[in-house]
Amino acid sequence: MEIIDLGKIGDYHAHIYYDADSREVAAQIRESIEKNFTVEMGRWHDAPIGPHPQAMYQVKFAVAEFNRIVPWLMLNHRGLNVLIHPSTGDAFEDHATNSLWLGDKLPLRLEVLRNLPKK
Repeated sequence: MEIIDLGKIGDYHAHIYYDADSREVAAQIRESIEKNFTVEMGRWHDAPIGPHPQAMYQVKFAVAEFNRIVPWLMLNHRGLNVLIHPSTGDAFEDHATNSLWLGDKLPLRLEVLRNLPKK
């Protein structure tokens, strides 16, 4: 098995999943993230999009921010499911293999990513 160089990680994404009943909690988490971390917030997606099986928004953050935001999410995801993955240029592997979950691991629609070109 090949050892992958950490230098391949350009940044990280956290996907915060929610539904109609938990959207307000997701909004509170989003507001806290925006106030306390250096991140790039993605749009709200109130329906499944791409490989994501339910509503979510994305939080993009630098490698240097990982050790601050991930422990915060561990303690403050408030029952929501969160996917965290690196961006290495291989979207399939980043989501399927090189990811971690807070809460339940949701079944991603990985076929959407399988044939994307690697960057």
